[in-house]
Amino acid sequence: MLFLATFFPTWDACAGVYDFIGEFMKSTVDLADLLGLHLVMSRNAGKGEYKIMVAAMGWSTAELIMSRCIPLWVGARGIEFDWKYIQMSFDSNVSLVHYIAMAGLVWMFSRYDLPKHYRLPIAALLGLSVYKAFLMESFVHVFVLGSWTALLVKAMVTGAISLSALILYISLVHGN
Repeated sequence: MLFLATFFPTWDACAGVYDFIGEFMKSTVDLADLLGLHLVMSRNAGKGEYKIMVAAMGWSTAELIMSRCIPLWVGARGIEFDWKYIQMSFDSNVSLVHYIAMAGLVWMFSRYDLPKHYRLPIAALLGLSVYKAFLMESFVHVFVLGSWTALLVKAMVTGAISLSALILYISLVHGN
């Protein structure tokens, strides 16, 4: 966050103007998340499945606490009900699936015995995982989607990435 605030400060533009280049550069900083996931999994002893679960659960729990826990706790306890807290809860579940898939992809990519024909699809899925937030925000801005529709599209994209990662994982682990 400190790196983002220092090198990619927000600028006050006209209302409704979306800074594609600035948001793309901010998403590029998320490549450091992949390095962090790799470091966590390389320092953790155990089988690959355990490394993936420990890294993904830890990463998503930290993200949940830092970005959603306080607004959910303070806002959802109010007298009036608002659907944005239900959306926030669904979004947290989608993020958990996203981080599990991303941790699995990082683990697969960092294997020393990874066949060469797996490198390109795994790298493409990792790139899509890193830039997913930017692509989703751009898609929502261009097509002027509502919050529930945007959540549904985010869930479908995350499901597609996760299913692709699962297929690659199964084919890699259980025989090529």
